Amino acid sequence: MNAVNIAEHVAGLGLQARQASARMAAASAAQKSQALRLLAGLLRTSVEALQQDNAKDLARATAAGLAEPMVDRLKLTPKIIETLAVGCEQLAAMPDIIGEVIGMKQQPSGIRVGQMRVPLGVFGMVFESRPNVTIEAASLSIKSGNACILRGGSEAIESNKALARLVQQALEQAGLPAQAVQLVQTTDREAVGRLIAMPEYVDVIIPRGGKGLIERISREAKVPVIKHLDGNCHTYVDDPCDLAMAVKVTDNAKTQKYSPCNASEGLLVARGVAAAFLPRIGAIFAAKGVEMRCDPEAKAILAQVQGARLKDATEQDWSEEYLAPIIAVKVVAGLDEAIAHINRYSSHHTDAILTRDHMHAQRFLREVDSASVMVNTSTRFADGFEYGLGAEIGISTDKFHARGPVGIEGLTSLKWIVLGDGEIRT
Repeated sequence: MNAVNIAEHVAGLGLQARQASARMAAASAAQKSQALRLLAGLLRTSVEALQQDNAKDLARATAAGLAEPMVDRLKLTPKIIETLAVGCEQLAAMPDIIGEVIGMKQQPSGIRVGQMRVPLGVFGMVFESRPNVTIEAASLSIKSGNACILRGGSEAIESNKALARLVQQALEQAGLPAQAVQLVQTTDREAVGRLIAMPEYVDVIIPRGGKGLIERISREAKVPVIKHLDGNCHTYVDDPCDLAMAVKVTDNAKTQKYSPCNASEGLLVARGVAAAFLPRIGAIFAAKGVEMRCDPEAKAILAQVQGARLKDATEQDWSEEYLAPIIAVKVVAGLDEAIAHINRYSSHHTDAILTRDHMHAQRFLREVDSASVMVNTSTRFADGFEYGLGAEIGISTDKFHARGPVGIEGLTSLKWIVLGDGEIRT
């Protein structure tokens, strides 16, 4: 497509989305749930066809020399497809919050005032790599009564097109407008520039991808943006802690999967348990080929671990999102230093404390300024599916409107409603 055709294409999507959003806002809970259940069924019966389209993307990515963690993000395995189907069914079974009225109160004037939950309208989603985002975004859009325009990465274009066709098929079968979920059909970057600058059609933009993409959209968008820039998450091993549990959870937080934004990139260890804890986790990291970038105190302790891959940490390492088998390791005096370090260097995404001290846990929950704060569990749980949201549109590290995993409520707004019986203001 040339620039004129791209502009017309994206504007056409915007107009159709705006028209579809009115019908979605008025759709019944039963219709939306039916569309989600139909989509779950279509996903399960289309596994082979979806994998054929996905194979084209994987072959192209491998030929282009895309890094292995990035190729891994592209995969649509039967397990991933089943997880998407289950997510659709979870959403279908959840209560419909659209139209819910909260806080209705009688005022001295006689009027009754409250708030009603309503859809945002139309959201644009710009994302990289993972094609499963197409279904997560579409299913949440349907459940929340919105319309959406999706623009996935060029590396997953065939997979995204195949998934979007299934979504539109499910919408039509449920009697809802197929245009409620649309995919930008071109991989030209100009389409993103158009999508994020259409306030007449798009109410909010949600970018999901690398820091460069999100910085560009935050800088150029002419509509509000829900975003997070980095996933620099931390696990802090406190004194006192259950050492066996701390080893198990820290290992999971780092190595269960390296590429997600909720994998721990920083490991802080209280000085009182460092000599006992670090050799045990160091041996596991050494066996799995995880490079440890250490402060001098941590490096001295880990030097005894056979096969450990150790490097001196630089100042940049404390802020880094590796998305790879690398972790920054630092010994801290205790809770105060851990909280101060996290609040300075983290991306305010997800941070966890592993402790046996209830008061330490409570202070960590209150004082760590992140979207998700955890006690005695893995940062890998920071996910809409794991939080029972059915799916997530992304993770927000913003403080306004939506924070943390963004599910149905994050795609809605509250409007004031006033009920009267002829009252007038005097």
